[in-house]
Amino acid sequence: MVANAFWSGKAASLNHGTYSDGHPLDEIHYLECKLILKPDRFTCVKDFHEYGNIVRQAASECNIGFLTKRALQLKPRIREVLFLDTADFRFYNNAFILRRRITYEDGFPMGDPEIVFKFRHPDLEKAAAVDVRPTIAGSYQIKFKAEVLPLRDRLGGYRLLYSHNAQFGLSQAPEGDQTSMLTVARMFPALEALKRSDAERVDLVNQAIVEEVLQDLGTLDFGRGMMTDCDAALWRTRGEHKSLIGEFSFQWKFKRGNELHQKAIERCRQFFIALQKIGPDWVSLGTTKTATVYRLKGNPPQAHE
Repeated sequence: MVANAFWSGKAASLNHGTYSDGHPLDEIHYLECKLILKPDRFTCVKDFHEYGNIVRQAASECNIGFLTKRALQLKPRIREVLFLDTADFRFYNNAFILRRRITYEDGFPMGDPEIVFKFRHPDLEKAAAVDVRPTIAGSYQIKFKAEVLPLRDRLGGYRLLYSHNAQFGLSQAPEGDQTSMLTVARMFPALEALKRSDAERVDLVNQAIVEEVLQDLGTLDFGRGMMTDCDAALWRTRGEHKSLIGEFSFQWKFKRGNELHQKAIERCRQFFIALQKIGPDWVSLGTTKTATVYRLKGNPPQAHE
């Protein structure tokens, strides 16, 4: 199984291929573990650190270091997240996600808003075959990730999604009406086949602006040089402050699959499963953060997550 390739310390390999301009297919350079959590467990900062205690217990059981001194001194960060799609959710129905995110500091937006365009699918070959590169004059970054999630219907396991991302600052986007499907499809050619008319528009998904409360929990040390920060997040609607979904996550970036040392990756696998068993009442199965936003008003779209 491809999923087991990572746990054995080897990145999943792709068949050799190219995009239409001859550029080689993008390779996976990130491994990210995500545990979707119930939102009602987070009502104050103390609750984030309560989940941190579960992380500590799971780390101890799996012989993993967990350093928290710096994180305990940090306040939660606030980010604003919104999704754009057609009225019939055509992007999401075809496994595409278009998102904007901006960080707030002391109540004010900071830096350049981040645009992320992604194709997310459980099939590695399909995820790699979609050319997510934007046609912009400015700079952008490609992030191809293997995302580890719990099973949809029961605790104690895992599944993989492949998230093929392009991201850049809003200032790098071309001039024009950013809500016009014509403009969006020109910026992201992978969406051209979904465009039905030049007059078509995109809009906020379910008219929802998400406020993300993100708390650093500490640094995990899996050994063999594999250290990474971890955090917990709560998504809630801006204005009403309706809690939507929570998440615990951490990730590694690597150039080559052999950088994922086998023993450290095996500890990671054990740790991911131990988290589910130690804190089962925290875990929310069968969803993702994005899916929760799309389902806010019922009538869920066809998800590929």
